[in-house]
Amino acid sequence: MSVQTSVVRFEVEQGVMSVILQRPEVLNAYSEEMLDGLIQAMEEAGRNEEVRALVISGAGRAFCAGGDVKSMSEFTPLDIHDFVGKLNYLVRSMNKLEKPIIAAVHGYAAGAGICLALACDLILASEDAKFSAGFAQIGLVADGGGMFFLPRTLGTYRAKEMLFTGKALSATKAQEWGLVNEIYPTDAVMEEAQKLAIQLAKGPSRTYAMIKRLTNQALTADLEAMLEMERNTQAVMAATADHREGVQAFKEKRRPVFSGE
Repeated sequence: MSVQTSVVRFEVEQGVMSVILQRPEVLNAYSEEMLDGLIQAMEEAGRNEEVRALVISGAGRAFCAGGDVKSMSEFTPLDIHDFVGKLNYLVRSMNKLEKPIIAAVHGYAAGAGICLALACDLILASEDAKFSAGFAQIGLVADGGGMFFLPRTLGTYRAKEMLFTGKALSATKAQEWGLVNEIYPTDAVMEEAQKLAIQLAKGPSRTYAMIKRLTNQALTADLEAMLEMERNTQAVMAATADHREGVQAFKEKRRPVFSGE
């Protein structure tokens, strides 16, 4: 399956949905059409049982340069309110999607582009990747989940440093600060992201869904709540076919073949 909207392309192969931003002439800066395309991709990923993992990347020289400042300069406050509402809907959709999402970042992930990467579950970066949150430099606060994800990922002091100064982090510094999982040569990052996504697509998808849900809830839940969620979820997971297959494979000293059931 392959779908092309005006500025987003998504296709499914080997259980992986590849979602490619396609506004390279503006470094894949957000437009309303791009948000619509990304939301459409998340909705398709949610209902398509063939999809078991996703990779989000950008065409051209960058992952995503954030909001299209030139276009948005003509927005009224009400326009901004509506646009950010649609961006929020996308972030919620990504957060609720019970399938792993990998961001494959090359070039700039700036402004709302870094927030798009942070809304994913894993971030792989090319050696030339740069991450910046330069909202304050145009008199704005972070949106797209930035004020939620950045302090929880970096800690409050480093998050404030990024948000106050707009400084760009190299891929190496971003990994050192805990923002990036792995760094690869620029010409290899997409291949590595696809390899990881295929590996996840072959894994116990219901288990991944529960790991994603519980990990996200752990950001705001207390210990007592998490212990009870772990207890209840574990009882459910113990009844799955994938758990039985995992145990049997362990006993037989072979690689498990998961069905997602």
